Amino acid sequence: MGKGPISENTNVYFQARKKAAIYNERLYSREGAAELLGISVSTLADYELGNTKVVPVDKVVLMADLYRTPELITGYCMKECPVHGFLPLATEEKGIQGITLRLLKGFNEDEIKAVKVDLIEITEDGIISSEEVPKLKEILKKLDSMAEVISGMKIAAEKAIKGR
Repeated sequence: MGKGPISENTNVYFQARKKAAIYNERLYSREGAAELLGISVSTLADYELGNTKVVPVDKVVLMADLYRTPELITGYCMKECPVHGFLPLATEEKGIQGITLRLLKGFNEDEIKAVKVDLIEITEDGIISSEEVPKLKEILKKLDSMAEVISGMKIAAEKAIKGR
């Protein structure tokens, strides 16, 4: 059996399915969800109980679509995918108002111009000197922050478009 009562399961796949059961009662049970996903009940249980080290990406995409939870994909990319685990992606749904404000703040015209000027200065000769490395790291940090906000906007917008 599992590692505790079902209500205590904090696994993202389990939580996403339970939230999705609000609008699709077939998702309330593992049997119904497994049938819709085209997998066995025991395979779904392994995903939801964390017994599977890496859930196949095609199944994550199916679950994200069926459960209307696009953050499953970004969470997978950040936490499970052995190749892209370093990407700055949002992994949870946040309020669209806050995301919009963070996005607009991140796209501050003066800051964008400064990044543009710095990137040109750093890269125009095709060589990144040791003196330029700290500035380049600062730029990359800013771009990572913007990328995370952009992925958060994509999650919120996708949910709004799909009517959830």
